[in-house]
Amino acid sequence: MTPQQQLQDLSAILRSMKAFHLQHGPATAQVRRDRLMRSANLIRENYARLTTAISDDFGHRSGYQTMAADLITTINMLTHSADNLEQWMQPEVAAVPVDGMQAWTEPQPLGVVGIISPWNFPINLAFGPLAGVFAAGNTAMLKPSELTPRTSELLAELVPRYFSPNELTVVLGDADTGQAFSRLPFDHLVFTGSTAVGRHVMRAAAENLVPVTLELGGKSPVVVDVDADPVVAAERTLTIKTFNAGQICISPDYVLLPEQLESAFVAAAQAFVGKTFPTLQSNEDYTSVINERHFLRLLNLLEDARSKGARVISLAPGNEPAFDNQSRKIAPHIILDVTEEMLVMQEEIFGPLLPVKTYAADVSEAIRYINAGPRPLAVYYFGHDAERQKQLRLHTTSGALVINDVMTHASIDSLPFGGVGASGTGAYHGVHGFRRFSHAKPVVVQESAGHSNLRLRAPYQDKVIAAEAFLKN
Repeated sequence: MTPQQQLQDLSAILRSMKAFHLQHGPATAQVRRDRLMRSANLIRENYARLTTAISDDFGHRSGYQTMAADLITTINMLTHSADNLEQWMQPEVAAVPVDGMQAWTEPQPLGVVGIISPWNFPINLAFGPLAGVFAAGNTAMLKPSELTPRTSELLAELVPRYFSPNELTVVLGDADTGQAFSRLPFDHLVFTGSTAVGRHVMRAAAENLVPVTLELGGKSPVVVDVDADPVVAAERTLTIKTFNAGQICISPDYVLLPEQLESAFVAAAQAFVGKTFPTLQSNEDYTSVINERHFLRLLNLLEDARSKGARVISLAPGNEPAFDNQSRKIAPHIILDVTEEMLVMQEEIFGPLLPVKTYAADVSEAIRYINAGPRPLAVYYFGHDAERQKQLRLHTTSGALVINDVMTHASIDSLPFGGVGASGTGAYHGVHGFRRFSHAKPVVVQESAGHSNLRLRAPYQDKVIAAEAFLKN
């Protein structure tokens, strides 16, 4: 099939969905709740098959990680929307300039939303946006990742059992399909993935003036202050750096650490990984790198850093190797003495490698370093001084800030989730997703005498004095 034929086929699907949306009018609260609960039921009733498919796609993925982050979290997002959507749907009364007039904003569905989801959390990042899309009364077309083909094919099989094709449709295909998908005239487009691909998606969507939500990534730093406990900082950072083998958009990407805490931080990291992963290559709890290309890319980052003077410390337990080509499992690594010439400090890592960059002065040095680069998806800060917490909060810009922990914000449905600048645009989760995928339409009912517009009616001579008096005051 040629790219043009593919675009035509996808366009026909979208036209049918748009016609359905217009024909049936705004979805009632009952319909919206039903769609949300069918989404949750799809996950609940097929969790074993989904868990197996995801693990097969990764080579091996911890079943608990899939259940906790991909399935349970997503069900919670969907049920949270179902429980609250009637409240979210209520019009918001606005102040009016004269008595008798009425004004309010009314949340209106956008129509058909396109979702391009990634491979690292193939259920959460496909159905998570649906919590807001369906709550807002929209329908959706989903393009899951070609890098998790078993999971994507399973979704294509399951979705038609729970949804009509005009409610939710799954489109399978490779990067060319994704390119054609992003050129469709959706009413909104959600993309989760790399910053580089996000630029192409935004450019393609702009041809049809399609508004976009881009959840990208970047280099999310961990800032450890002088008063922080290095053991706590290491354990909480490595908890997330080893979860899904660090293949998370908000995984900590590097650590900014006071020089005097370096040895304590490294020792704590070694002890923590040794305790939580006494074995690694045969450990069901440790996840493989998604494919050979990403596996080799991570090894290249290690070799590049080593060749440019970094001290590379493998946290592999016992006598186990640092990595294995067959399992595609890479042990967590600490990388010390890093410089800006190293690729590991230039690229988003998306794996279990943790560069550590020390600073000599106070936390303001770390703030300057963060601000010299693109705005990150998250900043993680460890320290107890309220003034320095405030300094970091006010003088860095990021998608989120978490103090004395890592990644906690992502599972709080009442908080918006998204990036800023190079790490993304727009946010969703909870009511923020409902608002993101709604149009807040102003509605005004003029009072009978129409006083508010009489000032615009000619002749104007008798109105000039009042206008000048206002301007002079």
